Amino acid sequence: MTTTKPHTEVPTPRGPERRPAPLTMRQRMGRWDVKFSPYLYIAPFWIVFAIVGLFPIFYTAVISFQEWDLVRNTGTMVGFDNFAFVLQDREFWLSLRNTFSIFLLSSVPQLVAATFIAAMLDKNIRAKTFWRMGVLLPYVVAPVAVALIFSNMFGDRYGLINSFLNDIGLSSIMWHVDVIPSHVAIATMVNFRWTGYNALILLAAMQAIPRDLYEAAAIDGAGTMRRFFSVTLPQIRPTMIFVIITSTIGGLQIFDEPRMFDTNGQGGSNHQWETIALYLYNKGWVDFDFGRAAAVAWILFLIIIAIGLLNLFITRRFIAGDAGASTKKSKKVTK
Repeated sequence: MTTTKPHTEVPTPRGPERRPAPLTMRQRMGRWDVKFSPYLYIAPFWIVFAIVGLFPIFYTAVISFQEWDLVRNTGTMVGFDNFAFVLQDREFWLSLRNTFSIFLLSSVPQLVAATFIAAMLDKNIRAKTFWRMGVLLPYVVAPVAVALIFSNMFGDRYGLINSFLNDIGLSSIMWHVDVIPSHVAIATMVNFRWTGYNALILLAAMQAIPRDLYEAAAIDGAGTMRRFFSVTLPQIRPTMIFVIITSTIGGLQIFDEPRMFDTNGQGGSNHQWETIALYLYNKGWVDFDFGRAAAVAWILFLIIIAIGLLNLFITRRFIAGDAGASTKKSKKVTK
């Protein structure tokens, strides 16, 4: 009986392993370019932002905890006393009320008017470039010039609007005395300046909508209003969210219009239209209390962040709800 030995493979001798050739200087520069060039392209923005953005924010935070002396450029640490004084100041709460009132009177009509103007400019009209430039023209005008013109229009005695009201037999409106009329006047200035700018942003979003959607809706029998609410508005929702958030941030920082609404520039004799930004200015450059002015700046900063996060939460939930509804509809159609 013969036994066969198992076949064993004899390992073949391997040659010396080849090491990759060293990279040339040009190849190394190419790799470095791929890795680091994107950071170099965005570096100028971050450098400028750190100098004119982040540094003032943190420096203001340091000043807000001190009783600051501008002449000696030094301060005495007082802790949270500046914040406590501001939160207990009646004038601060009046300015907060005025800010939100003017913000609501300006942002809501502004968004509606901007959407309407953008929808009109999206139609096949003649001289589109002329109308677009005309809509953007108020935004180009200096805010101080707009405030001066409208403050004279809303004059209590010799204003254009009160003169017209007197001619038709109505009594004059005290724009610079009463609270609500002053807010309406300032909100009108804001709407005049920013409506066209937001309209062009919404117009750009409307022009990016595929025209096939409108054609399909028209074939299904949808009218003009139905196409607007069912096709246009859902398609421009991300741009609408952007406009709402930017309008919110700008509305809470309004300064030029209430500052130039009268010759005094203090927000009215009884602080009728004094906003938070104007209250901050008065604390810093009228009362020369820079510690409390810095505290007001940080309180305003926190309010803007809180409202911005609230807007983000609401819009995310809104978009998620629409996405879920659309998926349910698609499942029903497939079934």
